[in-house]
Amino acid sequence: MAVSAQLLMEELQIFGLECEEAVIEKLVELCILYGQNEEGMASELIAFCTSTHKDCLTLETLNSFEHEFLSKRLSKSRHDTSKDKGHRHAGARDIVSIQELIEVEEEEETLLNSYTTPSKGSQKRTVTTPKTPLTKRNASARSPHQLLSPSSFSPSATPPQKYSLRSNRGEVVTSFGSAQGVSWSGRGGTSHLSLKVLGHPEPLTGSYKSMFQKLPDVREVLTCKIEELGNELKEHYKIEAFAPILVPAQEPVTLLGQIGCDSNGKLNHKSVILEGDLEHSSGAQIPVDLSELKEYSLFPGQGVLLPFHQPDEEDGDSEQFMVLVACGPYTTSDSITFDPLLDLITIINHDRPDVCILFGPFLDAKHEQVENCLLTSSFEDVFKQCLRTIIEGTRSSGSHLIFVPSLRDVHHEPVYPQPPFSCSDLLREDKKRVQLVSEPCTLSINGVIFGLTSTDLLFHMGAEEISSSSGTSDRFSRILKHILTQRSYYPLYPPQEDVSIDYENFYLYAQLPVTPDVFIAPSELRYFVKDILGCVCVNPGRLTKGQVGGTFGRLYLRRQTAGGEGRRSPCASAQVVRI
Repeated sequence: MAVSAQLLMEELQIFGLECEEAVIEKLVELCILYGQNEEGMASELIAFCTSTHKDCLTLETLNSFEHEFLSKRLSKSRHDTSKDKGHRHAGARDIVSIQELIEVEEEEETLLNSYTTPSKGSQKRTVTTPKTPLTKRNASARSPHQLLSPSSFSPSATPPQKYSLRSNRGEVVTSFGSAQGVSWSGRGGTSHLSLKVLGHPEPLTGSYKSMFQKLPDVREVLTCKIEELGNELKEHYKIEAFAPILVPAQEPVTLLGQIGCDSNGKLNHKSVILEGDLEHSSGAQIPVDLSELKEYSLFPGQGVLLPFHQPDEEDGDSEQFMVLVACGPYTTSDSITFDPLLDLITIINHDRPDVCILFGPFLDAKHEQVENCLLTSSFEDVFKQCLRTIIEGTRSSGSHLIFVPSLRDVHHEPVYPQPPFSCSDLLREDKKRVQLVSEPCTLSINGVIFGLTSTDLLFHMGAEEISSSSGTSDRFSRILKHILTQRSYYPLYPPQEDVSIDYENFYLYAQLPVTPDVFIAPSELRYFVKDILGCVCVNPGRLTKGQVGGTFGRLYLRRQTAGGEGRRSPCASAQVVRI
């Protein structure tokens, strides 16, 4: 139906309402979408503004009007009318619902076209919507803005103000390797990658029962871990046996491994190993009897590094490939419109990275609208809409997508380690390029080993650090050394208060099987790219920081050919960039 913007404006002026051009355009769209004429829409809007005491017309007012009045009363009356007449009618729907109907129709047409002769080809019917008039629809070519409709799950989905005014987008804030003058572009769907999830002994692939562990079970897990580290130290340094000794207080001493406790919560001196400038026949670390240490300081120390992965022919080709890494939140704190996510999708389609590793949270449990329960759709539905936007929005790039959950994903299981997201309605063409992994996860991409974790290890361990060991002044490097040599994705006990750990599954699924070539550890702390003991460690930052834009990372990698002499880092260059 034809709707006149001028007539709408005149109807509103009768009641003394002046509004901007953008508001009139939105009203025209609502008239078409809900089958109202100018006079009827103006009358309903005036009644709504009077009952809600709204003095001026803004886009936010129209969003509330649509959600609280149009989508409820008008859709109900239309549904009743169509039911009485026996006709099939869609009723008032948002853009996402309309797109879903289009997808169903396209699937039906595709099925019918499979029975036609080749000469006739595939003839699809022209479909029109208020935002897409008279154009042929193709699911893979749809804009992410059309896929993600924040007004469908939030009555106050206003664009972020400070984020949209940023002037430093695309700025490189830190670099690593030969990143100067590099043209950042991948091969997208043309690359043949070998992606495998590694486990110790196997990866976590599904949900499990939690909150059933007993304290003796926790003690057993920690004791086993300490004994394993102790045995590795004995083997590495050729120590025949440990013997308690007394260490002078002035000597620099560091603690290796985690402190063990007995059933009464007291320190178990047999589980503690110290490192320092001490004279010993083997020149190695030596244990200390804690019962004799009353005034001596203990500092976090480091163990023995696991070996790196040795590439073989099964790891795929050794061509250079590009990886993009980003970590949520994907919305600013003052908006739920996912604008930063849509900007990231634009970058992915432009640069066509071979692999995109996306860390949660996708719908942040700490967002104000989530905490105050202001969303009108379930958390699961909002997440699925977000996931579908990423998958369909990047389909043209052909990039492989890796999704890593976060303890802050409000819809997901908040226990560490976390099982992968579940998404049973993936299309066949998307299943080949979408991989849902656990938190944490060890991933092999063409033989290059990635350690992935969305838990803020740097912040948690940095908050518990009392003092530093001698010789390492950089706090980030010091913490990362602990993580790599402790061979664990979370070498901290007790954990930070927001982290709930199931220790039986922690022992199975949160250990490092090998030392990774690249370790991705997003954090609230400052971004960086560092080489730590031969492992390239990256903190890409978060995509948003409060009300402003944040950063993401990108890397060029090339696996060393099998049988090569000596080990060479596969990371050729890396950058952290502002969104």
